[in-house]
Amino acid sequence: MPPDQFRSILLVRHGESQVTVNRVIGGFRTCSGLSDLGRAQAERLRDRLVASGEVRNSWLITTQFLRAQQTAQIISSAFDRPELVIDEGFGEHDPGPLCDGMSYDEFTSRFGAGPDWDDLHGEVFPGGETRAAFQLRVGAALHSLLASNPSPSVVIACHAGVVGAVFRELLGLPSVGGFGLDVRNTSMTEFRLIGVRRWQLVRHNDAAHLHGLPLATESAAPSA
Repeated sequence: MPPDQFRSILLVRHGESQVTVNRVIGGFRTCSGLSDLGRAQAERLRDRLVASGEVRNSWLITTQFLRAQQTAQIISSAFDRPELVIDEGFGEHDPGPLCDGMSYDEFTSRFGAGPDWDDLHGEVFPGGETRAAFQLRVGAALHSLLASNPSPSVVIACHAGVVGAVFRELLGLPSVGGFGLDVRNTSMTEFRLIGVRRWQLVRHNDAAHLHGLPLATESAAPSA
C-alpha cells in the first residue's frame, strides 16, 4: 500500500514493566512482562479505546517484548481484528546479551554513570546496539510498514525509545539532541498523513485514561 493511502499511525507505549519495578535492564531476552500496575494501565487504555471506537478498524502491531505483547493483548478487544502482528523492527533499543537482565546497580558499578544517549555511533550499552543502528532499524521497519500494511490506520504497541525514533523520522528532526520526550506508560502518540507525504503530529503522551492511578509502583518510583 503506498504511503498516501495511510490515514494515521498511533503509537502506544507498553504499561509499566516488571523489569522497571525490579530495577533491571530489560531487553527482549529477559523481559518478564507487565507489573500489576502495568496491567491496570493497559486495562484503562482498553476501556477508553472501546468507549471511543477510534481504533476499531485499525491494524494492531506489537514487538517481540513480552511487556509490549501483553499490553497489545489487553487492548485487543477494542479492535475489529484482534489478532496481533509481531514486528521485531519496532523493538526497544537492544542492550545486548551482556547487559540484558543486569541490575541498574550492577551496571553503574561496572560501567559508571550510564550511557551517553547523544553519542550516535557509540555503544550505548557495552556489546549492545548503537543509537544509529537502533534508529536505522526502527526507520526501516516504519518504511516497510508504510509500503506493505493492508490497513490505512495502524496501532503499534511499542516502547518509549521507539516513540522517540518515529517522532524524529516522521517529522524530519535531527537524530540526536535538541529535545527530550516524556512518554508515559500506555500513553498515545499519533501521527496523521496530510497531503501526500507530510506527517502531522496530532497528539503526544496522551495518558488521560490514567487519572487516579499511581504514577509508578512504589518501589520503582525513583527510576520509572
